[in-house]
Order: sequence, then C-alpha cells, then structure tokens
Amino acid sequence: MKQALIKLHFAVFLAGFTGVLGILITLNEGLLVWYRMFIAAISLFVLLIWKKELQQLPFKKILQLLMIGGIIALHWACFYGSIKYANVSIALVCFASTSFFTSLLEPLLKNKSFSFVEMLLGLLCLVGIYLIFHFDGRYRTGIIIGVLSAIFSAIFSVLNKKIIEDVAPKTMMLYELSGGVLLLSILMPFYLHLFPTNHLVPNISELGWLLLLSWLCTIWALDLMLQALKKVSAFTVNLTLNLEPVYGIVLAFILFNEQQQLQPSFYWGFALIALSVVLQMFRVIRMKKL
Repeated sequence: MKQALIKLHFAVFLAGFTGVLGILITLNEGLLVWYRMFIAAISLFVLLIWKKELQQLPFKKILQLLMIGGIIALHWACFYGSIKYANVSIALVCFASTSFFTSLLEPLLKNKSFSFVEMLLGLLCLVGIYLIFHFDGRYRTGIIIGVLSAIFSAIFSVLNKKIIEDVAPKTMMLYELSGGVLLLSILMPFYLHLFPTNHLVPNISELGWLLLLSWLCTIWALDLMLQALKKVSAFTVNLTLNLEPVYGIVLAFILFNEQQQLQPSFYWGFALIALSVVLQMFRVIRMKKL
C-alpha cells in the first residue's frame, strides 16, 4: 500500500505540469489533446512491440478500453478548454471536484454502498469550487468546462477500476489512448467547423512540449497511476489527484504570475480542497493500520 501511494503521488506530480504545458502549447484544446494522445499511442505501441509486452485481450475487453479512452479524451479536451477560457489555476482547482463525482458514481457503477465520509470530503471540494465560482464571475465559463472535465475524469477512473485487475497497465493505456485518438479523429471535422482555427500544426517548440506532455506526463504518469489503482480505491486516486493543483498552481504562479489575476475567494476555496485531501490521506493510512 505504501509503495502504491508513492507511485500515485509521483504520478500526480508529473500531472501537475500538464496545465503549464497547456499554456505553452497554443493549439486549441481539441487539437492539443489529439496530438497528445496520438504521439503517446504511437510511442507506447512501438515500446510494447519492441519489448514484446503487448497483452492479448478479448475483443469485448478491447471495446471497453476504447470506450474509456474516448471518455479520457473528452476529459482532457474539457480540461484544456478550461485553461483557455480561464487560466491554469482555475482549471486545476475545478479538477478537484472529481472526488465528489467519484463518491457518487463509484457506488452506482460498482454496486457498493455509499460512503458518507467520502461524500462529505467530496462535498468539501465542491464547496471550495463554489466559493471561487460565486465570488469571481470572470472565469465562470472556464469553471463550468472544468467541472465537466472532472465529471469525465470520475467516470473513466471508476470504469478503469472495474477492469484493471486482469489487464496490464501499459496495454490498457495503449488501447485507451487509441480510443481517444479514434473518437477525436471522428469529431475533429465538426469541432473545427464550430471552432475554426488557422493553427493546425505545432511549431518546433510546441512539438517539443507535446513530446514532453506525451511521454512524461501521459505514458509514465498514467502507468504509475494504473499501477497504484490496483491497490487503492478509485476515490483515493481521484482525491489524491487533487494535489495536482498544488504543483500546477505553484508553477503557474512562478511562470505566469497568475496570483495577480486571482481574488481572495480563490484561496479560501483552495484551502478547503487541500483540507479534503489531507483528511482523506490520514483516513486511508489509519484504515490500513487497523
């Protein structure tokens, strides 16, 4: 359990860079996610073939993973959309509401009883989001898109937990990334019609950031997270992911001076979210000692 939590927290540390990279890569959110998933899928496929680690799966399982990958793609597209319409700090804090939606969805999708404590901790995160939304109206569109991102994140995390026991993490990741690429490729003509852009191909510097995003913040981070998910609950994973704002916001403050754009309500909301994370970590550790 201790090793799983260490892997989980390091994966979250890597994930904390994704928001910053979303600013450095000026492609719109749909194209950014498509390139991210395409590069990661191709790289992972080559790696698994070279190391002969690609697991053979039944067709039904492959379809399930492709579907989950489509949900991941929607989650990432909404996440980067939230950054574009607001900023890194707002998008990352909205992502923290994932724990609340997980506390609702996990019992429904896995036929388990509702946990009052998990719902309470999730609601604490939601109150933090509400404080920011209510008192700072400049970023409401970005906040709404960010909450949609959290809902998609909760769905795919719970679904992953249901099928991860008999699938190798890297094979699981390959099919999910491929499913995301497939869905985005189908939707992209309609998306670009609704949100036209002249910037379709990344420049050299953006390509470098995309490689970093795909290899470190996607393949490596997701592999660590899926390994941890074998040992801990989907709720614990998603609540730990709430630490992602800590790393991302600190980086945004240092690199982009975002603290100058934020009102005091942001810090009150963020404090409630951080409190929920700390309480859940103590709760998990205490339960394992009993």
